[in-house]
Amino acid sequence: MVVTPNALHFVTPLSLQTLSQNKVYTDPFQILENVDVEHIALAEWADALVVAPATANIIGKFAHGIADDALSTLFLACSKPVFLAPAMNTKMLHHPAVQQNIHTLRQRGCLILESGAGYLACGTTGDGRMQEPEQLCDAVMQALTRPALFTGKKVLITAGPTYEPIDPVRFIGNFSSGLMGFRLAETFASLGADVTLVTGPTHLTTALPNIHRINVQTAAQMLEACQKEFPSAHIAVMAAAVADYTPTNVAPEKIKKSAKTLQISLQKTTDILATLCKQKTKNQCVVGFALETEHELENAKAKLKNKKADIIVLNSLRNEGAGFQHATNLVTLIDKNGNVQTGELKDKSEVAEDIVRYIADYLKITK
Repeated sequence: MVVTPNALHFVTPLSLQTLSQNKVYTDPFQILENVDVEHIALAEWADALVVAPATANIIGKFAHGIADDALSTLFLACSKPVFLAPAMNTKMLHHPAVQQNIHTLRQRGCLILESGAGYLACGTTGDGRMQEPEQLCDAVMQALTRPALFTGKKVLITAGPTYEPIDPVRFIGNFSSGLMGFRLAETFASLGADVTLVTGPTHLTTALPNIHRINVQTAAQMLEACQKEFPSAHIAVMAAAVADYTPTNVAPEKIKKSAKTLQISLQKTTDILATLCKQKTKNQCVVGFALETEHELENAKAKLKNKKADIIVLNSLRNEGAGFQHATNLVTLIDKNGNVQTGELKDKSEVAEDIVRYIADYLKITK
């Protein structure tokens, strides 16, 4: 275990050594018994370097090649996979300098274990809370041990609802939790894909390092993010429940309750699935979702044809335990070659596995 001098303000080396049953390294000039320089020996011994929590300070040092303590020195000597779990105050996390440093490290191959929202050490609530240790451990083990079926593939996934504002405090939305999209992102990422997850408002988090999360609120923002990311994607899975309509005019101030009725003028949003299908090349695969309440299979097949998608994942709200606000789902997979595969009611993580395997078979990815 390697700790920085600042970490010792929170806990003593003796406590860490007693709890971990491992030696605690704090000084880059310590020498091991076999006379190897400590940070070099550790870098060779370890299978991976996991930095948790990764503060703004250590992230900055890593990004700029500064080596003035045991951890930053070890980082520069390490050629093994590096996992960083950012944890800090919300404003610090979102500061352009910190975001640029994280981006730099991601570009250099570091795997970012994204932080979530929650109660922070500074007494506030917001983004920047480190994932629980169990989640980090699972994410690291999956990244290191799972067969890399989609290595070298970039996957774009949308998830969650969109919120279309009416005024500063109200919006038009839906009941989507985003869980299906998040499970798909995690499944692709665990199989080696480089995933970009564009998500509407949701409480969900993911710790897998090769998932790059983009938070949006409206259908227009989701479209903009998808159009930016799609050209470099090999596979796009549009699992979000995007609003079909958005208010024509957003009131600048809260609308007061006065008249007995209120009329809101709505206009169609741009169809993200259809837009991407028009832009896709022969080397890209686009997967859409269809949530139906009647004539399910007929409507899903029509959507597949009209949108010119490669695969449609059909959800029916008539199936108990499926759809929004459930941990389980039941889907039917339809592709443009005429194949139809209906599954069973399963946990959404298992459904995600089925969908990803279906996509792999469709694309003839077998490695």
